[in-house]
Amino acid sequence: MAGPAGAVELRRISKSFGSVQAVKSVDLTLDAGSFTTLLGPSGCGKTTILRMVAGLETPSDGEILVNGNRINEVPIHKRNIGLVFQNYALFPHKSVFDNVAFGLKYRDVPKEESRRRVAQALELVRLPGMESRLPSQLSGGQQQRIALARAVVIQPDVLLLDEPLSALDANLREEMRVELKKIQRELNITTLFVTHDQEEALAMSDTVVVMSEGESEQQGPPEEVYNRPASAFVADFLGYSNLLEARVLASNGATTALELTDGVNVNADSANGHFGHAQVKLVIRAEKIGIASEWDGSNGDSILDGTVADVDYLGVTARYFVKVGDLRLQVIGTIDEHPFREGEAVKLRIRPRDCVVLGSA
Repeated sequence: MAGPAGAVELRRISKSFGSVQAVKSVDLTLDAGSFTTLLGPSGCGKTTILRMVAGLETPSDGEILVNGNRINEVPIHKRNIGLVFQNYALFPHKSVFDNVAFGLKYRDVPKEESRRRVAQALELVRLPGMESRLPSQLSGGQQQRIALARAVVIQPDVLLLDEPLSALDANLREEMRVELKKIQRELNITTLFVTHDQEEALAMSDTVVVMSEGESEQQGPPEEVYNRPASAFVADFLGYSNLLEARVLASNGATTALELTDGVNVNADSANGHFGHAQVKLVIRAEKIGIASEWDGSNGDSILDGTVADVDYLGVTARYFVKVGDLRLQVIGTIDEHPFREGEAVKLRIRPRDCVVLGSA
């Protein structure tokens, strides 16, 4: 039975290469028109998943469905998939027109219709009138746009993007990130994006899937995955986090008192984790910790005395390493006039709502 146009479902998908299991029983649903990102370090299985959806790899187990139809055995040339690689994979001896029209040629699209659709695709990626150019006559950013035009001109059910921005310099990468998301929304095309860049994942995605060692560690909207990490790996991989062992002291229902080390206690919102263990692991994002010379009142917040040990000056912000008793905490704060100096005494404010508890340490 057909499903929603463009919807993709992975059911307990696995892939082994000899004795190495690259992907381990991953479940994932891509709603029609959504932008989903597979995020993780090299070797975590994210590109292998994308290649299985594309038809470049065959699953060892599980099912892949597009529009409700199983496609495990469907060859790549019969899957209506648009694919953009990291290196663009343009034909150097072919013109821009021939590169973009490549997929249409093998779909027996009439010449006049091909010309119309190529022109539309080039207009979409803001490169109109470039049909006669060769790839060697284009910048890296323009080549990336041509690769994207070639992928969307066939009007695919699903668009697959394998680290397409990683070869660009930082400024162009940010520009193309915005442009790519704009095009995806305009076309309303179901998209699976692979990256190891957390900023790309958070900025572009409707859903982020954090991968580790072939498994899905956490799936959800970017703000949920970032602010409520489900594991120490997710907390550590995304942003700057303090991962601390703690002991549960007491709870009044709304807040739970935790001891981090001798004499250093914080209060955590009881809704933010699992307090069924005496020993737990606490996550506090570096930018969630307030840093100042003084704080007026606590309102249930934890106020800790510390000393700045190291400073990374980042322009608008600074990352501080602050000694609090036996602890060394990362703190990211905006800079008003000048950053705090090494050796300077500071006070840290930690709000209960910013303390996420992961369970036993």
